[in-house]
Amino acid sequence: MEKITIYTQPDCPPCDITKRFLSEYGFSFETKNIKTDHKAKKELIEKYQSYSTPTIVIGDTIITGFNLEKLKEVLNIEE
Repeated sequence: MEKITIYTQPDCPPCDITKRFLSEYGFSFETKNIKTDHKAKKELIEKYQSYSTPTIVIGDTIITGFNLEKLKEVLNIEE
């Protein structure tokens, strides 16, 4: 399984839902808080051309914003 990284920030309900969703399906992930980690914020903007949270990075795939359907597709989750 490829590494999953979530760029997040406090008081972001879509971020919380995304993290809960991944946990419920047993996926481990790294979170990077762009409010407290300035390096992560710079990385989010410069490397992934994103200004929104959550931004989820799975290998070479970047999912910008809240999109559970795309997340399910990338992770091969069928309900």
